[in-house]
Amino acid sequence: MPKYVYDFAEGNRFMADLLGGKGANLAEMSVMGLPVPPGFTITTEACRAYLATGAAPDGLAAEVSEHLHRLELSLGRKLGQVDEPLLVAVRSGARFSMPGMMDTVLDIGLTDDSVAGLAAWSGDERLAWDSYRRLVQMFGTTVLGVDAGYFAAALRDAKQAKGVDGDLGLDAGDLRALTARFKDIVREHAGREFPQDPREQLDLAIASVFSSWHTDRARTYRRAEHIPDDLGTAVNVCAMVFGNLGDDSGTGVAFTRDPATGAPGVYGDYLPNAQGEDVVAGIRNTLPLHRLADLQPRAYQQLMDIMRTLEGHYHDLCDIEFTIERRKLWMLQTRVGKRTAAAAFRIADALREEGLIDADEALRRVTGAQLAQLMFPRFGDTERAPIATGVAASPGAAVGEVVFDSATAVQRAEQGAAVILVRRETNPDDLDGLIHARGVLTSRGGKTSHAAVVARGLGRTCVCGAESLTIDTEARRFTTADGTIVAEGDVISVDGTAGAVYLGELDVVPSPVVDYFEGRRPADRDDLLRAVDRIVRHADRRGRLEVRANADTAEDAHRARLLGAKGIGLCRTEHMFLGDRRVLVERLILAADDAARKDALAALLPLQRADFTRILEEMDGLPVTIRLLDPPLHEFLPDRTQLTARVAVAKALGQGDTQEDLLRAVDRLHEQNPMLGTRGVRLGLVIPELYDLQVRAIAEAAVARVRAGGTPRAEIMIPLVGDARELEIVAGRARAVLASVAAESGVDVPHEIGTMIELPRAALTAGRIATTARFFSFGTNDLTQTVWGFSRDDVEGSFFPVYLAEGVFTASPFETIDREGVGTLIDIAVHEGRAARPDLELGVCGEHGGDPASIRFFHEVGLDYVSCSPFRVPVARLEAGRAAVGNTAVDSR
Repeated sequence: MPKYVYDFAEGNRFMADLLGGKGANLAEMSVMGLPVPPGFTITTEACRAYLATGAAPDGLAAEVSEHLHRLELSLGRKLGQVDEPLLVAVRSGARFSMPGMMDTVLDIGLTDDSVAGLAAWSGDERLAWDSYRRLVQMFGTTVLGVDAGYFAAALRDAKQAKGVDGDLGLDAGDLRALTARFKDIVREHAGREFPQDPREQLDLAIASVFSSWHTDRARTYRRAEHIPDDLGTAVNVCAMVFGNLGDDSGTGVAFTRDPATGAPGVYGDYLPNAQGEDVVAGIRNTLPLHRLADLQPRAYQQLMDIMRTLEGHYHDLCDIEFTIERRKLWMLQTRVGKRTAAAAFRIADALREEGLIDADEALRRVTGAQLAQLMFPRFGDTERAPIATGVAASPGAAVGEVVFDSATAVQRAEQGAAVILVRRETNPDDLDGLIHARGVLTSRGGKTSHAAVVARGLGRTCVCGAESLTIDTEARRFTTADGTIVAEGDVISVDGTAGAVYLGELDVVPSPVVDYFEGRRPADRDDLLRAVDRIVRHADRRGRLEVRANADTAEDAHRARLLGAKGIGLCRTEHMFLGDRRVLVERLILAADDAARKDALAALLPLQRADFTRILEEMDGLPVTIRLLDPPLHEFLPDRTQLTARVAVAKALGQGDTQEDLLRAVDRLHEQNPMLGTRGVRLGLVIPELYDLQVRAIAEAAVARVRAGGTPRAEIMIPLVGDARELEIVAGRARAVLASVAAESGVDVPHEIGTMIELPRAALTAGRIATTARFFSFGTNDLTQTVWGFSRDDVEGSFFPVYLAEGVFTASPFETIDREGVGTLIDIAVHEGRAARPDLELGVCGEHGGDPASIRFFHEVGLDYVSCSPFRVPVARLEAGRAAVGNTAVDSR
């Protein structure tokens, strides 16, 4: 029979898959000898067994009893004991930190019979009744499913009746009456009495933690963070310690470095005379952690020593929760802390400089997604005065219309609006709104509040604790200190770096990191740019995959090279035939005789040659893969419906030129499904002169570059090949054109001819195709469409949300490569192609080339390069290096 329960002292931090992140770190601190309240962890295996059957697995209850008995013996008190009751806290703890999981339930074991015993043991009747009302409230909401609003309304009524603003204004009598009201709410809305059996409280709380794995908000967070659905959560049962025993007690959250900036120092929040959840809930504004040095110097110094110990032990930023119970410090949790993108780079580089980690580990500590965040624009200088200021909780520049609840945030975002979620404080039920919002603004809480922690994890801009704002969620508005009213739908700008809020839309300017990559700002300008420079350069040294760019113009090519691209992996020539040039292609396609066709080709040739000359100049010495014309014919023809109408009108009016010949030509070329019709290599076979023109333009541009002293490296890519014979025919004509240009110019034009693998048949017959092709470039966008039978333009906005919600896939296959389907075909093509041609060059040019998870796959499968849009080149460079050094052992999600 598997072991389902571990005492804290039985585990360690490397057992997170079994004990969850929280349980593994509690075990690690216990083994280190730090002051952790005793307790035990129920494993993720038990959760998975419970979710599979709907009941606790055999043996679990007995194991819980055994470990509970050990806990009772160690403390000399029992759960349910009337005079000196043992109380416990029950917390969820999955492998990865998940804001969507079940809220903590404190004070389990407290009953009508034992509340007086707690008062006697603590010497504080108010503490006893405050703990009991918290238990009924938390248990009612979290375990029994009662709407939290009923409890909040009752608490509000109690404070109004007393004439006080905060919970601390309620005395023992007030809290006793409030507890009775809370129990009435449980009876009315849960259909049962609040349980008076302490073991029943514990068992129900454990089952609720298991069940919370499948709550909507947990699923939402897992989808957003790409966390697997089958991990399950552990349950941590810990002896209660009390931070609400008076002014010599309290609770807090601390970070070993600033999670917003990465700067070293003392960062965190502290609340005197408070329970643990009060800090993260943001219901009272906290004191900065350094104030603890004045309030409780001994506990403060001990906390500082422990923080240094933990950072040295974990070699990373640590996020710590602690409670002080009558001047005694207790450690309730530590974990590798969530941090902003800027902090991630600064901390990784600082730890490397301090010798705690090496350069490879520094590279593992950052992600492409974080680098992409740093490349987003920021607010420029403004003379406009902010309407409010608060805590700079999560950096960035966010502009959007104000909304006051999560549901509206989701609704407006799905309608295409940019929104800012404004709340007094957020709670786990706001997760969906936080995901959909561009930014978050709260009037309460600090850097460790729920809003701040979740916003940093999601990469959202956040300002917390803007106390001057009066937020009225019922009236759907907030009021500033000077009386300005901002209603729902009004636009505000939130600066999460400065902690400022502005009315209206501010202008944004390029990110300093983009300025650095594009050469407008030196890396030694500040510590963030130095960190980015060092880490990305190390990624370049370690990466095996080369990073190229998808670029169709000389301007795109220039920017891509500035951003570090080692060539162009996809130059789409169809973009060169739009605008004024489209009529020339139309003439070519509709030409009635050879003379008309030659005229159209003669007009197109110098235009194409100029395009390619400029691009080859920008990428001199680097490979430039040019894809021959690929779009369906209909994109270059008049719209059939509009043309039919014009012909009918002309005939009705008796006009001479009715364009009937043109209509007949369009009808002749009309296709029901043009994306699977005459395009790509098929176009080259049907109208070979068009591909001949493009190959000649490429060759003549290369000749011009050679004569100018350049080193052109043009590669010609033939698209949509499904059979080796197609490629043989078109490649043969291309070589004949290249030979002709070489003979005419006296310049031997270097070239490679290859193909795009974007059809399943091409992947399955890659060995035969490789006998002609010198390179493969996987067109993963079209390959995904053909493998799945999806039309990307049609499906992403229709049934994809259902597929994601139901777990058909955890991420869109157009964003992250489908390893099982598309990935298998790529793997086959790689092995078959290289078996036929060992020196076959392999790359990818779909947008997957800039996706971090996909880049890891391309590294594993053995590709030579990835190609992506210019803006994503730095991200791809970083991820290519990370793929080479492997995954880190510590995950800060």
